[in-house]
Amino acid sequence: MDAKSTQRKSETGGDAAQPRRPRVQKDITAAIGLDICSERYPVGSVLPKENDLCDRYGVSRTVIRESLKALAARGLVHGRPRIGTMVCEKEEWNILDPQILAWMGPRIEELDLLGCILETRRTVEPVAAEFAAERATVQEIADLENAWKRMRDAGADTEAFTRADVHFHELLLKASHNRVFRQLSSIIDAAMKYALHCSNKAVDKRDEALDIHRELVEALRLRDGAAARACSHRMLDLAARDLAPAMRQRGQAGRTHLTKSP
Repeated sequence: MDAKSTQRKSETGGDAAQPRRPRVQKDITAAIGLDICSERYPVGSVLPKENDLCDRYGVSRTVIRESLKALAARGLVHGRPRIGTMVCEKEEWNILDPQILAWMGPRIEELDLLGCILETRRTVEPVAAEFAAERATVQEIADLENAWKRMRDAGADTEAFTRADVHFHELLLKASHNRVFRQLSSIIDAAMKYALHCSNKAVDKRDEALDIHRELVEALRLRDGAAARACSHRMLDLAARDLAPAMRQRGQAGRTHLTKSP
């Protein structure tokens, strides 16, 4: 076997156990995470012993231990001496983690994540927009305009529109040149993607949103902080209006799902 073939086998898993281990551990972490989020292991319960988890998921104790460490880092579980590994209260879960968002599925509405994100955005984005009007560089304003153009050109492609929309809001927080806002942009990235996707999916036409985003870019170009703040408020009012039916529908679905759960 030549060197390239050996390298390919190593990268794709190959015959050796070691390269496959990270993928196996990731899969088992996801499997246990899904079982926690679907309440197969309810909040406050103790997970099966390591040997039982090994049998259930068909892996070694090393993989189970690494997976439990990964879940503990996300706030899903914690170890208790002489008791075992317990499932944490949902208030301790890192709901901004993209994996937890995926594992929660429809149950995410039990945590009112959309409402919480809207509250956070109302607190931060109008101020960030006003700061950006004063502090953004010419290049940053151009980048925001390019993100808006990608939103405009996305047409009916919700995924492309959302990607550009998320990028627009990331750029806006960074253009505020506030270090905390810039850090917040990366922290809430997954939650923002989730919220903006829900908002964009909830409407058939996005003309109003496009107009407000364009007006915000223009306010930044004119260095008009008051206008930028007002545009941000209007943008968030529109998001709240668009999300209201989706939040009601998802909340009803979540309650129905709970009543059917074993």
